[in-house]
Amino acid sequence: MRGSGWGRFVRVVGVVVVLSVAWLQLSLAPLSHEPTAGVGAQESLEPDPSLLQRVNPIAKFLSLNNGKNQNTTQASSLNNEQIEEIKEQIQLRSGNETILNEELFGPVQQETVVIVVQVHDRLEYLRHLIVSLAQARDIDTVLLIFSHDVFDDEINKLVTTIDFCKVMQIFYPMSLQTHPREFPGEGPNDCTRNMNKEKAAYQGCIGDPDLYGHYREARFTQTKHHWWWKANKVFDDLWPLKNHTGLVLFLEEDHYVAEDFLHMLKLVYRTMPYACPKCHLITLGTYVKNLNYNADSRKVEITQWISSKHNMGFVFNHTVWKRLKACGTEFCNHDDYNWDWSLQYVSMACLKDKLFTMMLRGPRVFHIGDCGVHHKKKDCSSKIILNKVHRALHSAQRLLFPRQILVAHGTPKKVKKPKGNGGWGDQRDQALCRSFTFISGPSSPFATSQMQPLESSNSLSITVKKRV
Repeated sequence: MRGSGWGRFVRVVGVVVVLSVAWLQLSLAPLSHEPTAGVGAQESLEPDPSLLQRVNPIAKFLSLNNGKNQNTTQASSLNNEQIEEIKEQIQLRSGNETILNEELFGPVQQETVVIVVQVHDRLEYLRHLIVSLAQARDIDTVLLIFSHDVFDDEINKLVTTIDFCKVMQIFYPMSLQTHPREFPGEGPNDCTRNMNKEKAAYQGCIGDPDLYGHYREARFTQTKHHWWWKANKVFDDLWPLKNHTGLVLFLEEDHYVAEDFLHMLKLVYRTMPYACPKCHLITLGTYVKNLNYNADSRKVEITQWISSKHNMGFVFNHTVWKRLKACGTEFCNHDDYNWDWSLQYVSMACLKDKLFTMMLRGPRVFHIGDCGVHHKKKDCSSKIILNKVHRALHSAQRLLFPRQILVAHGTPKKVKKPKGNGGWGDQRDQALCRSFTFISGPSSPFATSQMQPLESSNSLSITVKKRV
């Protein structure tokens, strides 16, 4: 039996089981429909027992290896034989661009929404992202691509258990895991971060200082390399996407999505040609601390794209990508190890028209990760933030899936061209980054037309205001 109705029933049942197992494993505080006495009472998100009749493979896997937050296959602990085995696996999988579940959900179409998740080694966060994706409406229509810079059996196993949409894996080939003792990792002759120029010249070490006088740190440079490689790979070098012209949504392993995120994406995309012809991107996530869905559930703000505010759950298509790729040299040479601040620089210094976005005031993508490249805490559990997101979405349940959106213009602010945060002064990093850019000529199958709206909807209506 096939069809969207059956698929939706199976997915809903699976999601309920997944959520139940995930919460139990995380030892979340019990929730009840009515506030309980005392401080910090929470609302109920208990599943309907009548749906707990089928077991989704994801639920089975989520019950394994609870608490594994950091990858055990650390580059520093691998011997040469293990590294070569991982390289062979990556090369093998790169040559076999397989889409899992294609027989269930059909091939990729021109307008298929592609979701690309950048994955490092935080398995607990990735579990929660997958659970949230599984419960989203229309998730069976997307292609979900996981882009890895760590090859790990447990992470791969989790990804391959996904059965609610088409799935694909790609692997960044120049990772620190596969190059731990040579560039782009740290070689024995590399200059150390705080070494002064005189000492570096005397020792004859390898490297170039950044604009603050510091030498490269490999653990910080990888993320930007991975992001640029991934974008080039998805837009220009994946055979299953050779005819794709639709939207590409960028997520990270520590994100979490609301069940109507695809609904909102399509609703905003349909309005873009009319409400904001100058907009290049759609932003589904924001970093607001206090969520107010009563006021913001259907509000969309038009504003200039700012890296620190609009880098979570953002979306663009091939037309925009061609403009960004044309500025690849500026992206790769900008002395900033952050991919988002480098895009900000491209917007300000290279593009003819600065990047503008249509941003959801009531976010549908959330950041649940407290630990990562920049932050190391003793307790990296996601349950506190996840609890907050669960409660917010549960309270806003009746406000999700709006039939119309309210478009408003944000207050214009002067955005300065970023100076750069450093960490990217080494010419080797710049050259490696530039080498990831795929060149496609006028006759390339990847050449795309201008952005076109999705099919019309009788339920569509928008209201435009001058100011928020």
